[in-house]
Amino acid sequence: MPIELKMPALSPTMEEGTLAKWLVKEGDTVSAGDLLAEIETDKATMEFEAVDEGTIAKIVIPEGTDEVKVGTVIALIAGEGESADAAASPPKAESAPPAPPPPPQSSSAPPSQGGDQGVGAAAPADAARQAPKASAPKADATDRIKASPLARRLAEQKGVDLAGLTGSGPGGRIVKADIDGASGGTPAARAQAPAAAAAAAPAHAPATVDAGDIPHEEIKLSNMRKTIARRLTEAKQTIPHIYLTVDIQLDALLKLRSELNKGLESRGVKLSVNDMMIKALAVALVEVPECNVSFAGDHLLKYGRADISVAVSIPGGLITPIVTGAEAKSLSSISKEIGELAGRAKEGKLQPHEYQGGTASLSNMGMYGIKQFDAVINPPQGMIMAIGAGEKRPYVVNDSLQIATVMSATGSFDHRAIDGADGARLMQAFKRLVENPLGMLA
Repeated sequence: MPIELKMPALSPTMEEGTLAKWLVKEGDTVSAGDLLAEIETDKATMEFEAVDEGTIAKIVIPEGTDEVKVGTVIALIAGEGESADAAASPPKAESAPPAPPPPPQSSSAPPSQGGDQGVGAAAPADAARQAPKASAPKADATDRIKASPLARRLAEQKGVDLAGLTGSGPGGRIVKADIDGASGGTPAARAQAPAAAAAAAPAHAPATVDAGDIPHEEIKLSNMRKTIARRLTEAKQTIPHIYLTVDIQLDALLKLRSELNKGLESRGVKLSVNDMMIKALAVALVEVPECNVSFAGDHLLKYGRADISVAVSIPGGLITPIVTGAEAKSLSSISKEIGELAGRAKEGKLQPHEYQGGTASLSNMGMYGIKQFDAVINPPQGMIMAIGAGEKRPYVVNDSLQIATVMSATGSFDHRAIDGADGARLMQAFKRLVENPLGMLA
């Protein structure tokens, strides 16, 4: 029997992925540990290794195919001593066993005039013998239609006739999007469906957009962009955000950073302002543990360490690699770790545990000159800190108006889990640590 190579679940939450690239071809011999394919999840492109040895008999799912559900057979491997051609061929259908001969007729009644008991006993047997013949053509016709397993299941649930659809997938294959665009049921229901769908559709997610005569191009959404759209929509719809902003003087932190970088120059380490913000947020969360939480329905998860997710912009979207236990790490360790994580994030090489989880997030748009912004909470976390640009401003220092380097920081808090007073305490602690940076190093 051929070995079925199935779409793997490369993360705990992965339900489908894109088979980005095959690294083998039909006829290649593979061993355990050999790289077979590159699979694009919602956050990264990961390599898929073989766990069995044999010969690639057939590639079932071509590279570039989107929305491949976890568990879908993507290739067949011929085992030891098995012909690759035989493994690639579909198994022949087994012939049905011959029907048992009908029971002998009673001599006391002609076949056409049997009593009620005789008719009742014979009808199910006759139906069982005839049903396969009657239903076989319909099943064969349906099976010949190229459609994904998910599309078939949705079509059955919605009453959509696959024969009437034109597939938009590879090779004309019917996929989930084709089912979503079709309506099943009665003609009246189909006629009413567009109006009902238009009324029910949320304003933020129109089914179609007519660009008219404006020059444009259609850009296919990546799995990452789809996930970002879904998660941020859910966050804004389901999480009551509360925003708290403070102005923070940066001069002491910038001076300390310059001194530390001189001392770290021989080690090849150069601290950024963002590295110090990560440390300050982590220490503040430990000081105010009421903000280091996640809302979980009928209870809260209160975390014992500060794992800071750091927003990193990469081609095609945003990813948040995590600095675990940042409150206990040195600034040089944080700098090295976030530099390495950000580099692999841009290459799509992060492992799931490196970007899934975290207890709070930090997003810094100061390098773009953004003075202040409100960030969207990254569920299931309870807060995110938005860092604006440091700039020279008139600022009161020691009861006198002076020119100081000041930045605005805004905390977004999940009001289901974090009260405004607790959020204010966190912002107060964060401001104090940044303005007196030696406190975060003690």
